[in-house]
Amino acid sequence: MAAAHFGRRIGRAVKERIGRTKSAQPPWHDSLMAAASRAIAERIPLVDLIVHVRDARIPLSSECELLKTYPASSKQIIALNKTDLAGRSALQAWTDYFTERNCISCGVNAHNKESIRQFLSLIQGQVRKLRRTDHTNYTATVMLIGIPNVGKSALANALHQVGRISAAEKGKLKHATVSTEPGETKDIRSFKIGSHPNIFVLDTPAVLSPEVPDEDVLSKLILTGAIGDYFVGKKEIAEYFLAIHNSSEQYKKWAKLSTKDNDRLFLNSTTECLTGSGLHMKQKKQIHTDHTQDCIVQDVRRTLYETISSFHGNIRCEDEMEALIASQFTALQEAFHIPTKCEEDAHVKVAGKLLNLFHTGRLGHYILDHLPTNIH
Repeated sequence: MAAAHFGRRIGRAVKERIGRTKSAQPPWHDSLMAAASRAIAERIPLVDLIVHVRDARIPLSSECELLKTYPASSKQIIALNKTDLAGRSALQAWTDYFTERNCISCGVNAHNKESIRQFLSLIQGQVRKLRRTDHTNYTATVMLIGIPNVGKSALANALHQVGRISAAEKGKLKHATVSTEPGETKDIRSFKIGSHPNIFVLDTPAVLSPEVPDEDVLSKLILTGAIGDYFVGKKEIAEYFLAIHNSSEQYKKWAKLSTKDNDRLFLNSTTECLTGSGLHMKQKKQIHTDHTQDCIVQDVRRTLYETISSFHGNIRCEDEMEALIASQFTALQEAFHIPTKCEEDAHVKVAGKLLNLFHTGRLGHYILDHLPTNIH
């Protein structure tokens, strides 16, 4: 498919540029990550339970290399985090896949309290099974392990907050550092998430393999933010996202934005968004280029729908997909209200805004990995 071509092109370009540096390690695997990998490996045998945190959008590609040597067991839970970006219903096939391989797995959204309560209940239940006792006067440790930007620290914070409330714990609430940039956590920190028994969760630094992954996996890690945009520009990454989006059915959900009646309603809602009352109205007018506003997001969605639905070429053809994406960049420049001074600079700005909307789930739900075909 054309989308896979765009992904491999990114992966190939990054691999070639890494090769030119003549470095023994990829740029994302520095001495701090190597030290963190050793520290985590030393603690794995000492903890009661491992939570292998993965990105629900890439359930296979976000597997942590460090845990590949540890077989599936009751001591490990695969947590597919960021279900709000992947779509919980679409993840059922993946949890079934892991179940068939004797893996305990679940989808979780670190920003949804009910999801966290269910996840905490799963952890507590698994700890009790492993301890095989009805007594509650013991302490258990749970270690969160995963690659960068899968949301380990957000999960640690959410588990700590919900666990403290349910256990009526007192004292100062701790916070793990959360960032949109990969690799923000630098050391192993402990957070209490339950009482009777006492359960502590260990938030660990993100770790990646010192080996460069294959082109397909590498491109997905870059697109989802697990690996920084080393040696590749935002425009190329945004082109890859557009190729995925154009090959999906997502755009059809926005068809109502393009009808004449709804165009009128949309313009009215845009006017209302930009021309509210009093100071609020002035603020909206002043920041009309803020791409996170609902009215701008709606305009972007409509632009994507119209460019795809009016395209009469073959999106499976790489050259024709390239032409469609080029036209979309031009159309999105207007949707994002980016002035045409320098087309290349404008397209880089379009790419940055578009990727931000993708990363925050404003442009739909996506699972980039495909289920292996050898499922029984």
